[in-house]
Amino acid sequence: MRTEAQWREQLSPDEYRVLRQAGTEAPFTGEYTDTKTVGVYKCRACGAELFRSDAKFESHCGWPSFYQPTDGDAVTLIEDRSHGMLRVEARCARCDSHLGHVFTGEGYDTPTDERWCINSVSLSLEPAEQGLSGRADAPRATPRPRSGGCAWSGRGGACLACGAPWPRGSAWWRPAAVSAGRRPG
Repeated sequence: MRTEAQWREQLSPDEYRVLRQAGTEAPFTGEYTDTKTVGVYKCRACGAELFRSDAKFESHCGWPSFYQPTDGDAVTLIEDRSHGMLRVEARCARCDSHLGHVFTGEGYDTPTDERWCINSVSLSLEPAEQGLSGRADAPRATPRPRSGGCAWSGRGGACLACGAPWPRGSAWWRPAAVSAGRRPG
């Protein structure tokens, strides 16, 4: 594992602020917000594969949005209570760098009803080789439960890994806006 001094040497100041200090880039400024390039999105800090372009969708929120990671083990989810909100933070499972946040139940027409709102500065895009379709039909790995709990999703109100029903009344994963019934604009 790298030290913070090594991360500071490797990353630009903006990359360090977002990836290592859980900052956020300004909305609608990131290089991948409107990108339609077919390829693989990797962690800018360590190069781990995180998302594929076939899971990217237009949410009009100001940051690149995906409906699921490439592999259930690629990203770690952590409860985030910063800024007076209750959110789920997404971190790279390999290097523990901040990527963004995951929002569920916002009503987007995606297979998972999830919006993985990811900072462009946390990603690097590796375009697909000529002739590849982006592997839209590639099988998806089922997310593995985090230690001590299930991999909850808004999809059917059940755990993605074991199928256990969602425990009603439990709202640790919901952003304040969704809990308050507000929809994205």
